[in-house]
Amino acid sequence: MSLGYVFFGTPGFCEPVLRALKAAGRTPLAVVCRPDRPRGRGRMLESPPTKRWAKQCSVEVLQPDKCKDSGFLNRIRELKPDLGLVFAFGQLLPRELLEIPARGFINIHPSLLPKYRGAAPIQRALIGGDAETGVTILKMTPKLDDGDMLLQESTQVDPRENAVELGERLTHLGAGLAVRAFDLLENGQAEFTPQDEAQVIWAPALTKAAGRVDWTQTTLSLHNRIRGVQPWPGAFTRLHDKTLKIHRASPGPDEVPQAEAGQVVKAEGEDLLVRTGDSSLRLIEVQLEGKKRMPVKDFLLGCPVRVGDNFQSD
Repeated sequence: MSLGYVFFGTPGFCEPVLRALKAAGRTPLAVVCRPDRPRGRGRMLESPPTKRWAKQCSVEVLQPDKCKDSGFLNRIRELKPDLGLVFAFGQLLPRELLEIPARGFINIHPSLLPKYRGAAPIQRALIGGDAETGVTILKMTPKLDDGDMLLQESTQVDPRENAVELGERLTHLGAGLAVRAFDLLENGQAEFTPQDEAQVIWAPALTKAAGRVDWTQTTLSLHNRIRGVQPWPGAFTRLHDKTLKIHRASPGPDEVPQAEAGQVVKAEGEDLLVRTGDSSLRLIEVQLEGKKRMPVKDFLLGCPVRVGDNFQSD
């Protein structure tokens, strides 16, 4: 018997999951996402990506301000879903909502739980320099990310990819797992495994301060942080009394001239090397305050940077 379900999710990277389920013959009864928000200079209302997908597929859209609103809860009851599926929704769901579907709720979480429970598992995995991460399908409870696990799949982290790129890969991994989860649930083969509470690691949401570059750190730590804070808050430093965003970087040579942390040791052609706490960092793509994002080669043509100039953390 095919399970009727309601999908909860807002951003564009939810779409591969929705497309995969629809291709498998499992179109949701409804899509729940955040309300439309004003964007741009004209402050025109913009619909969430999942709402646009749902409209194209003639799927009902629900946009509650809060999931405990009585009108919203009543509509979910009217739909009589067997299951709720959550991915990147951004709200804790109240117990009253969790109890409506006959089979409860499952969640697609982009980490190898119980590691990295919380709002920023992808970012924290990169900042921590993890060589492996993955996706977990788990049963939802009123507590954050603590439910029993149905499926889990790991993947190696490319040391060059940032949080956006890794997130895209994990979304496609999660889409495949979601299809498998429905198969198991429908065939009565689903087996849930409790998480080991002794192994829990939390991944709280990033703050603006997480993007500040501390040049006294090691090159590897800086490289991982720059990857992990994309696209928000982004990595930033100060140069010539202006903020410089670092969109991409890579470890530079270990052997560089003696200099203070944050000091430029090479600025020529495509090379912009900055001294770190243990070696050097090569900047690849940057954006100076008031300017466009650009490769370092173009940046150096328009902004005179010399050996001995200092990048500042504050």
